[in-house]
Amino acid sequence: MTATPGRGIRRFGLLPPAHGRANRTARRTPSRAGRNLPAAIGVGLALLGALIAGLFFSPLLFTGFVAVFVVIGVLEFARAMAFRRLLLPRIPVAIGAAVLPFAAYLGGAEMLTLGYVGACLLTVLWRALDPRPGAPAVARAGVLALTWIPLMVSFALLLLRTEAGALKLTTMLLLVVANDTFGYVVGVLFGRHAMAPRVSPKKTWEGFAGSILGAAGIGLICVPVLLGRPWWVGAVLAVATVGAATVGDLAESMVKREVGIKDMGTILPGHGGVMDRLDSIVLAAPVAFLMFELLMPRS
Repeated sequence: MTATPGRGIRRFGLLPPAHGRANRTARRTPSRAGRNLPAAIGVGLALLGALIAGLFFSPLLFTGFVAVFVVIGVLEFARAMAFRRLLLPRIPVAIGAAVLPFAAYLGGAEMLTLGYVGACLLTVLWRALDPRPGAPAVARAGVLALTWIPLMVSFALLLLRTEAGALKLTTMLLLVVANDTFGYVVGVLFGRHAMAPRVSPKKTWEGFAGSILGAAGIGLICVPVLLGRPWWVGAVLAVATVGAATVGDLAESMVKREVGIKDMGTILPGHGGVMDRLDSIVLAAPVAFLMFELLMPRS
């Protein structure tokens, strides 16, 4: 069911020349607990600042920033799948990843749905016309890439279209940052009980509790102050966001463990790849959108 790569694929570095390449990459990459913390903090703050600035001064530029991130994310996913001999059709997947955020922001849910269906059809057709074997498995992986990354992240742009959307999205981003930051700090200092040892050995229940408490604190401040809603809305939103972000993080860890790599990439110092930052957002965005719709319905 998988495609068999030719010599040209190996020559251009899309596949490992031997089974040990992914494992060697993992050994060279520092563990999460031992990552370059100053670089990670600096890059994280810079990204958060750029995102929030774009939200309030140029939403269209913010949408473009998101589109660039998701394109890089799907290309990182394609690289990871290459370790399993699944050569994703990168061109249609990248086109879909670039289009979906703009479709969501400019056209809403209807246009996002049409764009997603069109991108999936283009991906399947593109692979169906390829004479190499393994078309069904590769097409499924391409649709998974479009669903997991650009479609899920595009819910953040749908949220931006709602009333006080920029403030809602800022709150969601701060909750995700709180989830990562407090979970990391509490996990390193007090973590003893692994949450999913076979998937992510360094993720602990103590760290998860730290994520919930830290995000709840942010939610209790942001929701009343920025959105003028009761404190309990912030608490519920924080718990839901942390739960979704944790599942997203575990899902990416499962993919990396399956293919035998430590990080999806190296483009972000102290973090790894773009997907190593988007992993928490991909599921947090649709969950936050749903929670805002339920807890803060449009008037």
